Amino acid sequence: MKTEHAPEEQRQTFDVKGMTCASCARRVERALAKQPGVDEASVNFPLERVTVAATGTIDVTRLQKAVEDAGYELVAPDHGGHDGHDEHDHGIAIGADEERTRVAFRQFISAAILTVPAVYLATFGPTDQMMEALGWSRWAQLALILPVEFWAGRRFLVSAWKQALHRAVNMDTLVAVGTLSAVGYSTYALFFGGDLYFETAGVIMTFLLLGKYFEHRSKSRASSAIKSLMEMGAKTAIVVRDGTEIEVPVEELQPGDLMRVRPGAKIPTDGVIKEGDSSVDESMLTGESVPVDKGPGDEVYGATINASGALLVEATRVGSETALAQIARLVEDAQNRKAPIEHLVDRVAGIFVPVVIGIAAVTVAGWLLTGHSVEDALIAAVAVLIIACPCAMGLATPAAIMVGTGRGAQLGILIKGGDVLERSGSIDVVVLDKTGTITRGEMSVTDVVAHGTSEDDLLRMAGAVESLSEHPIARSIAEAAAERTGALPVAQGFASTTGSGVRGTVEGSEVAVGRPSFLGLPEIPEELAEASARFESLGRTVVWVGRDGKAAGLVAVADTVKPTARAAISRLHQLGLETVMITGDNRTTAEAIAREVGIDRVLAEVLPEDKVEQIALLQSEGKKVAMIGDGINDAPALARADLGVAVGTGAEVAIEASDLTLVGGDPVLAAASIELSRRTLRVIKENLIWAFGYNVAAIPLAALGLLNPMIAAAAMAFSSVSVVANALRLRRFRPISS
Repeated sequence: MKTEHAPEEQRQTFDVKGMTCASCARRVERALAKQPGVDEASVNFPLERVTVAATGTIDVTRLQKAVEDAGYELVAPDHGGHDGHDEHDHGIAIGADEERTRVAFRQFISAAILTVPAVYLATFGPTDQMMEALGWSRWAQLALILPVEFWAGRRFLVSAWKQALHRAVNMDTLVAVGTLSAVGYSTYALFFGGDLYFETAGVIMTFLLLGKYFEHRSKSRASSAIKSLMEMGAKTAIVVRDGTEIEVPVEELQPGDLMRVRPGAKIPTDGVIKEGDSSVDESMLTGESVPVDKGPGDEVYGATINASGALLVEATRVGSETALAQIARLVEDAQNRKAPIEHLVDRVAGIFVPVVIGIAAVTVAGWLLTGHSVEDALIAAVAVLIIACPCAMGLATPAAIMVGTGRGAQLGILIKGGDVLERSGSIDVVVLDKTGTITRGEMSVTDVVAHGTSEDDLLRMAGAVESLSEHPIARSIAEAAAERTGALPVAQGFASTTGSGVRGTVEGSEVAVGRPSFLGLPEIPEELAEASARFESLGRTVVWVGRDGKAAGLVAVADTVKPTARAAISRLHQLGLETVMITGDNRTTAEAIAREVGIDRVLAEVLPEDKVEQIALLQSEGKKVAMIGDGINDAPALARADLGVAVGTGAEVAIEASDLTLVGGDPVLAAASIELSRRTLRVIKENLIWAFGYNVAAIPLAALGLLNPMIAAAAMAFSSVSVVANALRLRRFRPISS
């Protein structure tokens, strides 16, 4: 009997061309979601991509037609992969983003160069009495502004035209109607007499192009996160074949290949150790500072570093199946799941634009029906369109963002864009990674307990032996010993046992440093046992020291908290935020550190790949989550969180995947960054309320003929100045005190 199987869900990612705002992204999602078999369509507006989940086979042609009918273009991938994009695709996408940023900058500069003299001529040019003798001034304004309107600003006009073809409107429609009205009426006035408003269109276009430049610059930064991840892996591998070692590109590795990994080298791909013992630095993957002892049968991961012994590793996963590639996939998936930002201007444009156009049409009809001339009716209608033109609206967001981000940079806070500010306003919970964020990310000596000798002598003996080891704990003991006692004696007969300890002869005494079992102590003094238990309860690592077969004492080391960590947590609490620490470390250590700095809640023993899940669980509780971290393993969680905050001293990919970066790694800036973002968002809302309210109040006056186009343009300029002045208040921002 034949069994019927339900068709499996397929997922595929496409590039989308033609989107200019968040409302465009929503329109693409709606068009795709209506197609048969499509379960979900999620647009990543910053990366200009859409991920489609469908039951059964994805009909690409049908999807392309649906998106085309909506006014955009859906680009099918040329080659396969888990999502239709490989590393080459990412490189192309990043290059395209960088090119768009350069084009946007050139368009802004060109518009500014042409608009400034047009504004000068309109403001300080020939008077009415001189007009006949110097008519060139009016023609010069036309010549200056036409390239601004139809070349530099053509993106807005093309977008508005496409929207009109599909009976839709967006912010670009408002820009196009207002600027074309100003240019059209001014051209009419140039031939038949009247005031000119060319400079109005030029100023609007110039400021909006500046906003587009900042938008594209932010996009090009965001899209390089995944590329940064993939570049961290090894480029070549030493493979043992027929007893001969040969170097091959890592792309040629196959499961089952035997790889020779020397001390200090990156492990080329995921595998299992067949021969050798070593300590492997997995901090770039796990974020934890202490290397992990590995031996035959243990798993190792690509891009981690073999710290000490030589290893023979059998490859088990290659290419897109490695842990590093899976983390890259998590970053991209988390970004795709993030909903497009609902820009306030776009939300009102859908209603505001058709209403304004309707009012202008009613104005013309009303004036004509009451016996006025066509010119009077046209002047009133143009006044309506000019007063409604979104110069202040266009300035509301970029002005506040420029001032807010500039002030943030002065304080050591890098904010990536306006969407970040919007999300920061609703944060309830702040999740902080332990290592490198709350703690220093490196081991240091915290306590020394001696038995039968002095503390300095104990540390001096231990430091002499440990100075010959490359292990981070050994280095911390050696550095502390040298700093406390001066030059260390030379240890003879040094020997190391991976995962257990080291031994050597120091000034005639046999000194062993490591685990109690390694020292082979006949008995353990009660005072040392009690001290060891106490230190371990505080989350510290205890290293025992023996001399001539007897216990000489112990040294406790720990990844100590940053000096400003407690103040950082206090500031977050002052902002009304719940604090959560997440770490792969054991619960005892995690809770000890949480108590020390005042963390509300601890998520301990969390595997790197589970951090995203923990963020999602918090979000499922209805909370808006900010994530603060610095490791590669934090990148997916940073992308998945409602607000990602990267510590600037951490991994580059974590910084790229985040929304905010704290330069220098001071955690006290975390609270300041959220507070600054909230204040900037508040200024943006104030600006938009002022700009929109001003339009609502002024449009009726223009329709009644109480505002001619010249006065309307002056009033619009005043509105813009008010918006900028309000934004400049952010320059006085000071972080709250602890």
